[in-house]
Amino acid sequence: MLSRRSADQLGALQPELQERVLAVVREAMRGQGRSLTGGQGHGLALGVETAVAALVAGAGEAELAATREVFSDLGRTEYREGHRVDALRSILTVGTQVIWGLLVERPGPLTPEELYGTAAALFGYVDALAGAAAEGYLDEQRDAAHDWATVRRRLITLLVQPDPPADAALHAAAEAARWPLPPAVAVISAEGTDADHLARAVGAGAIATVIDGATRIVAPAQPSAPSAKAAPSAKAAPAAQALPSRGLTGRRAAVGPVMPLRQARTSYRISRRALDLQQAGRLPDGALTCDDHLVPLLLAWEPGVADRLADHVLAPLAALPPGSRRPLAATLLAWLRAQGQVIPTAEALHTHPQTVRYRMKKLRDLFGERLEDPDERLALQLALIAAG
Repeated sequence: MLSRRSADQLGALQPELQERVLAVVREAMRGQGRSLTGGQGHGLALGVETAVAALVAGAGEAELAATREVFSDLGRTEYREGHRVDALRSILTVGTQVIWGLLVERPGPLTPEELYGTAAALFGYVDALAGAAAEGYLDEQRDAAHDWATVRRRLITLLVQPDPPADAALHAAAEAARWPLPPAVAVISAEGTDADHLARAVGAGAIATVIDGATRIVAPAQPSAPSAKAAPSAKAAPAAQALPSRGLTGRRAAVGPVMPLRQARTSYRISRRALDLQQAGRLPDGALTCDDHLVPLLLAWEPGVADRLADHVLAPLAALPPGSRRPLAATLLAWLRAQGQVIPTAEALHTHPQTVRYRMKKLRDLFGERLEDPDERLALQLALIAAG
């Protein structure tokens, strides 16, 4: 706080102080490319008048509280107008230098000790105002982050809800989130609740929110044109295939298939189920692409159905002792994958073709004509995969 004699001297200079400080503040604003007539220009003028008046009054607790509130509001405006947190501090520093320069060039009855005390009070006062501005800036940043999280969560919820949203609701939500609606998306389910961090890590305009304890990321993509010659895993858009390496390493994550925007729920459901299976140890850890694991996903989609299929279709093997059942099951699966060819089956099992023929004779005794029926073969292969 200023001494009474220092406050009196500043009081005598108050009109000139305000005029000079305002002039240099406006010059600093021009240097930063700011508008002098906008909300922040008027706010800074008010801040200067309030700060000088409070300083002259002695900068006691009451004056400081009111002035801090003014500068807290200025800090909030700084964030809303897109300025850096230190831009206002630089303007305050320039204004402080003007006040100190005027005191020095107008020597009065103050002793050197009183001048030193005035300097300490002045710079401490400005630090307090800069601190208030920084607090206001950070408060506005937190409020804005909360608002963004809310509107983006609403948008993502609309995209993945069971019933497709009306066009008007979807476009309104996208506009509120400032997210241009892409033609297609891939929905990623990832462990953790650091949604903002993961969205930034994935990049490419991705947005994210937490749903049911996991982060769901919606990443824009281009619709892919399926190729008859391409493997299923090659049909996803290249951008979606590259997503796991961009920020998802080191955690379980499932990249859903690229789908038209209106079918985002399908991508969401598939990635969600894949993450559940990862956490249950039934799919590999790390970041995976769901299109590479569609058969395990299909078999595990409805709990209990795959187990029932295995029990029903593989019943002829159930009565055998484990020592006989396991090699016969492995031979049957390899034989089905080799489309009934003995040599490829033997190579897959690293055994002699005669051993395969011997086992297949036993299997034909057990399953009979079912081994010649294409639908039965498919059911057997799926059951053997499910039984794992």
